[in-house]
Amino acid sequence: VRAYWESQVEGDFEGFWRTAVYAGVVPGSESPALTLSPQVGDLPAAEAPADAYELVAYPDPGLLDGRFANNGWLQELPKPLTKIVWDNAAYLGVATAEALGVSTHDRLSLRVGEREVFAPVWVLPGVAEGTIAVQLGYGRAAVGRVGNAVGFDAYQLLSSETPWRVTGLEVARAPGRHKLVSTQMYYAYDGTTERRHLVRHGTLDAFRAYPDYPEFVHPVEYPESDLYPDFAYTSYQWGMVIDQTVCTGCNACVVACQAENNIPIVGKDQVEVGRDLHWMRIDTYYGGDVENPDYYQQPVACMHCEKAPCEPVCPVGATVHDSEGLNVMVYNRCVGTRYCSNNCPYKVRRFNYLQYAELAHSASELALAYNPDVTVRSRGVMEKCTYCIQRIQQAYITAENETRRIRDGEVVTACQAACPTEAIIFGDIADPSAAVRRFKASPLNYSLLEELNTVPRTSYLARVQNPNPALSEEVA
Repeated sequence: VRAYWESQVEGDFEGFWRTAVYAGVVPGSESPALTLSPQVGDLPAAEAPADAYELVAYPDPGLLDGRFANNGWLQELPKPLTKIVWDNAAYLGVATAEALGVSTHDRLSLRVGEREVFAPVWVLPGVAEGTIAVQLGYGRAAVGRVGNAVGFDAYQLLSSETPWRVTGLEVARAPGRHKLVSTQMYYAYDGTTERRHLVRHGTLDAFRAYPDYPEFVHPVEYPESDLYPDFAYTSYQWGMVIDQTVCTGCNACVVACQAENNIPIVGKDQVEVGRDLHWMRIDTYYGGDVENPDYYQQPVACMHCEKAPCEPVCPVGATVHDSEGLNVMVYNRCVGTRYCSNNCPYKVRRFNYLQYAELAHSASELALAYNPDVTVRSRGVMEKCTYCIQRIQQAYITAENETRRIRDGEVVTACQAACPTEAIIFGDIADPSAAVRRFKASPLNYSLLEELNTVPRTSYLARVQNPNPALSEEVA
């Protein structure tokens, strides 16, 4: 798509491309406007039983219609908003759950005529009242050892006449409970997002009114002194910016990181006890009214702090700072004390509890899928985001062979490459012409938990919303 538009646009293509990606449409490419005159007819209103509900079915964000049900990466990929893994659920709004007398992990009987399916409940703010939303692609019986008997089969409630939406759904509470596992249950911060200023956001009008320092990016008051001296960098200084305005929480960065860095899946039972190994996560927050909430997504990986609290507590020097600002993990030194994880305020380090990697003498053909540029970790070591240091090293080799510096944009991390909205910007913040430096100069730029004085190399752009004034007046 990018190559096509590059051939169509003259002048500043980068400016055109970013504007189009942000807006989601190319100006002037829309179809002509039509003038319509809707007529109010005398069609009889569809009458449904007073106790009937509406079923809305949709493809799973990872498995789609079930074609990827045997892919362990996608089964363990936390779903947007709920962060559920290895399962699908019946999503209910708060009012509907109260009317049915159920809560998350309870079971429901969903019946359409003679067809009945039992599904676990997940109460999700924002689901329309009287609606049960279900994801397709689960409950398969002959897909493979990974995907067999995972979740329930919502297809049984659908037909060729009603492939996506069914009215007159009969819903009743079923006995028993089903444990749904969500990664949002842990890695929690101390305090609410409002008090800790985790996801900062505001309207476009507020930003225009305070362009130099918008209200919604104000920092927490804190002393800026610390015990550690600043390091004098003389080479590259790698850094990252994540634009929360265009991040959709799609999880593409999470699974791209998993593929790039040989991160194993651990299974539902291990995820339940907090042992999932994704180096990246996307935190979800709610705001506003419980029936019509705002959702906020925030990708979080290792911040590569300048004053990293994980480094001074390691007794064997397994986690160290390099001369370019990377927080480096030396796997062969790590003895698994997990002091670094305890001391990390962002909770982005993962401990490899079990022997998920295949040993050399028993490696199968699947081992050939590993990225040969990344170490395959054995059990008992801490692992985390490395800013794709293997890609940085590859760019080093190319630049040294050509006797030049690494160019801006030459190093593209796996998460950055996979992001469909280009919300992730990476590069050398010491380069005055680098894109990452321009983004860090934005008045919207801020650091997560900056009051802790860890000085992260990864920062965020506050989310700017532009609500439709007509809708705002209608709501008012």
